[in-house]
Amino acid sequence: MEPACRKDKQKQQTPTRGDRTKQKSAQQELKQRQRAEIYALNKVMTELEQQQFEAFCKQLQSQAE
Repeated sequence: MEPACRKDKQKQQTPTRGDRTKQKSAQQELKQRQRAEIYALNKVMTELEQQQFEAFCKQLQSQAE
């Protein structure tokens, strides 16, 4: 009886081809989403930095006058 139980456990632990494909697909989607989030955050941070730089330049101009 034990060898049959061991076979069942081994079958449950090894992922099937479909499961591996789903996992790979899910990982690719996660990477794409993370990459998109990083690009969006980078864009926002760049815009903020530009705004702060422009404000700094205006402040310097007003102090010089």
